[in-house]
Amino acid sequence: MTAGRREAGRAYVGSFTAAGGPGVVAASVEPTTGALALLGATDAVADPSYLALAADGSTLYAVSETSVGAVAAFDVTDGHPRPLGAPVPVGGDGPTHLALYADHVVTANYGSGSVSAVPLRADGTLADGPSGVLVHQGNGPHPQRQHAPHAHQVLPAPGGRWAVSVDLGTDSVRVFDLDREGEPQVHREIALRPGCGPRHLAFHPDGTHAYVLNELAPTLTVCHWDAARGVLRPLGETSVLPGAPDGDAYPSAVVVAPDGRFVWTATRGEDVISVLAVEEGGARLRFLATVPCGGHWPRDLALDATGSRLYVANERSGDVTWFGVDTETGLPRHAGSVEVPAASCVVLS
Repeated sequence: MTAGRREAGRAYVGSFTAAGGPGVVAASVEPTTGALALLGATDAVADPSYLALAADGSTLYAVSETSVGAVAAFDVTDGHPRPLGAPVPVGGDGPTHLALYADHVVTANYGSGSVSAVPLRADGTLADGPSGVLVHQGNGPHPQRQHAPHAHQVLPAPGGRWAVSVDLGTDSVRVFDLDREGEPQVHREIALRPGCGPRHLAFHPDGTHAYVLNELAPTLTVCHWDAARGVLRPLGETSVLPGAPDGDAYPSAVVVAPDGRFVWTATRGEDVISVLAVEEGGARLRFLATVPCGGHWPRDLALDATGSRLYVANERSGDVTWFGVDTETGLPRHAGSVEVPAASCVVLS
């Protein structure tokens, strides 16, 4: 590498193959501008709607959001996704999210309202099936969306001991861990406002606060997180829009600045990115502004490690857009886009 010149990074984009997407897409990230350049793709897995990258950046994992849900692993040591064996069934329907936790890949299975844990082998490949499946119980007041549990996200919690699952159907967040056999075990279930439809959660970098994005009401629920006790305590809700939406508005993704000063969300229908200021040490959010997402139906957000670039997967317009972020005001400024049909998520290495 030339002295003083930074190496290009990598990004990986998931997409819905059933809607014409290319599958798992690899891209380079230009270090100065943040621009994406597509490198290649694989459609070896159907509907890889969400991705997760191993800590060392060598292995990429993807859900297969199909009626017979599965998870797959890819070698990305050269930047291009190469399948590491066949997809592994997770014992749940329609997995929408996954994360690495306690030497397992855990998945949130929206269709069956469950969480699955698939063991990881020492080389990063997947075991032949789940070590356990936790089936959620309950429902909510929305007649179409909450007749049954719908696990939408799984995420390791700060402190390392616990993980959380966010369930849109039951208006709750479950704190869980894995027993010796790799079976997910509920430690505590935290009820949120009935009908809010929680979708995704992001933790503040201080490790003591979390922000739950609600899909059925365009709000964020601010929570306090007690890592020692595994307790998530709701503190209040803040709107992610300046007023009542003009039509349908479905919040989809939330990210927090590395320095903890700002939170950004995406809302489908309104097709905007919202900017909120973090106040009172993380315990309060203040809405600042919205900006257009640069496409249609923003399904996912990704923030780079510096907090100065924001990427948006726009599912229905079929592109990934990127923004430069003013680190003083938090406001994103549109900088470019690349075509990825049916884009569903973005992961940065």
